[in-house]
Amino acid sequence: MPKALARILAAAAIATLAGAASACATSVSVVEQAAPSAETTALVNYLRNHGTTGFVVIEDGQVLIDEVWAAPEDDRIFAAFVYGRTDDGALLEDVASQQKSFVAVLVAIAIDKGLIDIESPVSTYLGAGWSQATPQQEAKIKVIDLLTMSSGLNERFGYAAEPGTTFFYNTPVYAITKQIVAAAAGQSLETITRDWLTAPIGMANTAWRQRPAALASVGNATGLVTTPHDVARFGLMVLHGGVAENGARVVSEAQLNALFTRSETNPAYGRLWWLNGSEYTMRAATGRNPGQLIPAAPADLVGALGAFDRRLYVVPSKKLVVVRTGAAANDPAFDQELWTRLNAVID
Repeated sequence: MPKALARILAAAAIATLAGAASACATSVSVVEQAAPSAETTALVNYLRNHGTTGFVVIEDGQVLIDEVWAAPEDDRIFAAFVYGRTDDGALLEDVASQQKSFVAVLVAIAIDKGLIDIESPVSTYLGAGWSQATPQQEAKIKVIDLLTMSSGLNERFGYAAEPGTTFFYNTPVYAITKQIVAAAAGQSLETITRDWLTAPIGMANTAWRQRPAALASVGNATGLVTTPHDVARFGLMVLHGGVAENGARVVSEAQLNALFTRSETNPAYGRLWWLNGSEYTMRAATGRNPGQLIPAAPADLVGALGAFDRRLYVVPSKKLVVVRTGAAANDPAFDQELWTRLNAVID
């Protein structure tokens, strides 16, 4: 087991033994990985052959898989998402829209601090004129509408539908959420992310970075740059009900759980988190489809999903955290294929 990940689990074990984690927390023990089974080998080979640079699986406090691979060669798109390496050689990658789920936790913390009311209009925090809607239309758009991708705005911030009535995966409008939480706190996004989230959790290699012009042009100018082990730390905090490895509470369990409340316009989406187990799913690219987000995965899975198949899955019923970084897998059924193979490892 790599020393860095062993430290993650050792710290989490201390927090659990201290009784600081919530009732659903996972007891953590540091164990040596056994020789891989045929099922594990099949899963790892699939991931390695589909552009993966990092893959971590932690089940019930034990590291089942912790793998890293070289970055794909001559992939110019992937190269634009890489910001060098850590001192121990891990790639620093912009995890794309996974950042939305991290920002959702920041909003939840701001609610805990009494800084944000998600039922208030966005203009309460940003002033009037932040959109291209009329003043009357804009005044109806609440913070919760941005968190659930139901603002009713198009990607140019023009009015397209009544807020709260239509799911539209809108990254430029989502990016306003970062401005809201910074304005509510009266501090920069970088400062509150460090003070509220990454420092308490121990995510030493995570920070906001300005994106290259080609990426910033999509309407979200800053990327969250991190590593598989840091994302695993974040996932463990979520699994432990909002408690960090050192036993400190990062976010209340009530506000954390609220992030996973199914939205009225898309039961597979909460507040900037994807949710499994719904009767139908509204996806950004394919629209409405019957069935849950990932049929092969447990129904209680919650996910922070990013472009090019950047993944964080948290499954409370399995006490499971799964992280995948890398380039696009180039498999349209990637999540299903991954979980079909992963089930053979964890079941």
